[in-house]
Amino acid sequence: MTINISCPQCNVTNKLPKSRLADKPKCGKCKALIFNAKPLDLTAANFSKQVTANELPVLVDCWASWCGPCVQFAPIFAAAAAQFEPHIRLLKLDTEAEQGIASNWGIRSIPTLILFQAGKEVARTSGVMPLGQLQQWLAQHQIQV
Repeated sequence: MTINISCPQCNVTNKLPKSRLADKPKCGKCKALIFNAKPLDLTAANFSKQVTANELPVLVDCWASWCGPCVQFAPIFAAAAAQFEPHIRLLKLDTEAEQGIASNWGIRSIPTLILFQAGKEVARTSGVMPLGQLQQWLAQHQIQV
């Protein structure tokens, strides 16, 4: 069984064997690692490839630099990327820089986490949570990391 995953560098879609995701796959075009154990910045330029074209579940952290809880949550989210990849793609949306996306998603408070599967929102939650609680929240939505 194969899965389509967008490259974090060039946004090209790569078809990868699902059984080989933990083997440090590289992009067929730019040769960058498909998983680099850190969250990827989400922008208008990479939105469609990273959110809607990825067949992996996608978790987006909507944040702003002036938000104290967002700054507090950043290292937890980074640790989640290191621990949870390659089972899920973690993205960060700067709501100040990407106001159009934030507005389309109806972001009212930050930090807000939005979980997507097959390009569709399946869950959202707001506030800071420790890594273990984040893992439990994902498990409630059938995401095993």
